[in-house]
Amino acid sequence: MPTRFNPPSGWPQNGRAFNHGVVQPEGKVLHITGQVAWDNEGRLIGTDDAEAQLRQCFENTKLILAHVGGRLDDIVSLTIYFLRREDLPAIQKVRASYFTAADAPVSILIQTPGLVVPELLVEIVPIAVVPYTRYRAPA
Repeated sequence: MPTRFNPPSGWPQNGRAFNHGVVQPEGKVLHITGQVAWDNEGRLIGTDDAEAQLRQCFENTKLILAHVGGRLDDIVSLTIYFLRREDLPAIQKVRASYFTAADAPVSILIQTPGLVVPELLVEIVPIAVVPYTRYRAPA
């Protein structure tokens, strides 16, 4: 498991699910392509709804991780791209429903003017380390 920490000199978490540092454990490093709110048939989930879209991003990520024996708590770093500043409370809410402060990755939020198609409001780019004991080579 990754070692997550917050030094006393870091800014306060204020109830948000993130950590200032994560020490990468031994295991297979998995770089996951940017996940957007498309289901397995390429349909958009959550039209004009950043909360629903972000949930779909995490659900997609869970499926990718599970394919090689991983879990969301194996994520050590997470980049979230978003379009609208007013969606930040929804983004924080969804993030907190998938991570606690104890198991959260280091992360960055980046506001961007657009994503690959105009209907997308959020995209996540996770990096995970799956322990050797759980790792399964992809089929």
